[in-house]
Amino acid sequence: MSRTPIQTDQAPAAIGPYSQAVRMGDTVFLSGQIPLDPATGEIVGGDIEAQARRAFDNLKAVCAAAGGSLDDEVARLGLYLTDLGDFAKVNAVMAEYFDAPYPARSTIQVSALPKGAAFEVDAILVLANASTAHRAG
Repeated sequence: MSRTPIQTDQAPAAIGPYSQAVRMGDTVFLSGQIPLDPATGEIVGGDIEAQARRAFDNLKAVCAAAGGSLDDEVARLGLYLTDLGDFAKVNAVMAEYFDAPYPARSTIQVSALPKGAAFEVDAILVLANASTAHRAG
C-alpha cells in the first residue's frame, strides 16, 4: 500500500520534511496542526481558545483536502498543550468542532511546541466513502 500525500493551501504548509497528511487506503494520518495563520505563517495572537480554534480550523482544512470531515470520520485525536491548566478551555473549544460520539483522544502536556505555540492537534481520519475521497490542492 502506498502513501499518498495530502496538501492544501487552506492550512499552513509543512514547516519541515513531512506532509500535511498521508493517505493509506481508507485511513488518513494528519500531521500536527499548530495555530498558524495559513496566509501569514504566523501564530495567531490571543488566548488559548483562539489558538485552539485556529489549530482545529487548520485540521478541518486538511481533512477536507483528504475528502473527509471532522463531523463523523475522525477516529482519534491527539491534543498537546504546554499547560494542562488550559485543559478545560481546550475541551470547550473541541466541543464546538465535534459532536457525540466523540473521537478517541489523548491529551499530553509538553514542554514546548513549534514556533512557541501553546496548542497542537493531530488526528487519524477514516474516510467514510473512500471512492469519493480525493486529493485537493
